[in-house]
Amino acid sequence: MMSVGLHCRLAGRPGKAAGLVRFLDHIAARGGAWVATRGRIAAHWAALHPPVRRERPSQMDSAAFVARFGGVFEHSPWVAERAWRLELGPAHDSAAGLHNALARVFRSASQDERMGVLRAHPDLAGKLAAARRLTAESTAEQASAGLDALTDAERATFQRLNADYVARHGFPFIIAVRDHDKEGILRAFETRLAQDSAAEFATACTQVERIAALRLKEMLP
Repeated sequence: MMSVGLHCRLAGRPGKAAGLVRFLDHIAARGGAWVATRGRIAAHWAALHPPVRRERPSQMDSAAFVARFGGVFEHSPWVAERAWRLELGPAHDSAAGLHNALARVFRSASQDERMGVLRAHPDLAGKLAAARRLTAESTAEQASAGLDALTDAERATFQRLNADYVARHGFPFIIAVRDHDKEGILRAFETRLAQDSAAEFATACTQVERIAALRLKEMLP
């Protein structure tokens, strides 16, 4: 697209007018050009690409914001409640922008509060999954790695690892399952089970943030 500005006082001068004539002759000779005003261009664009209304977290009131994003950090709506009070702006209306605000709240929380978020996560392929009592997000995530279709031997392995992990570290094993397949999850399980609990706490927090980022990408552009 080429924009040709016609100044109301300058366009009529001989040199300017001659240049405009040469330009119009050129595009007429070549053909295929659409000569349109900016109003016609705007109307054409609006007709072919109408505006799409989308959620703007920065414009939501507290109740609507928490209702929509309170589950991004598993069963921990306080993260969304505090994030809403950060005076969100247009930069937070995308998945990446809102994740920045939510993660900032999570990282600045006390260790006990972050531990509460970790403990709110379900075991992988555990009793809640078997009883179909997971959140919709967790159900879809575990299914994406095939954890909803385990053999009896695989389920027994996961249950053993879950029990050993919680006994060692004091919170469930947390991993962004959408980033892995079943075999990769089991390898990570075995490796992280052997870590010291301080290092594993940091790893689990990182995974919680990754899970939140993936959830937000499904909710916002």
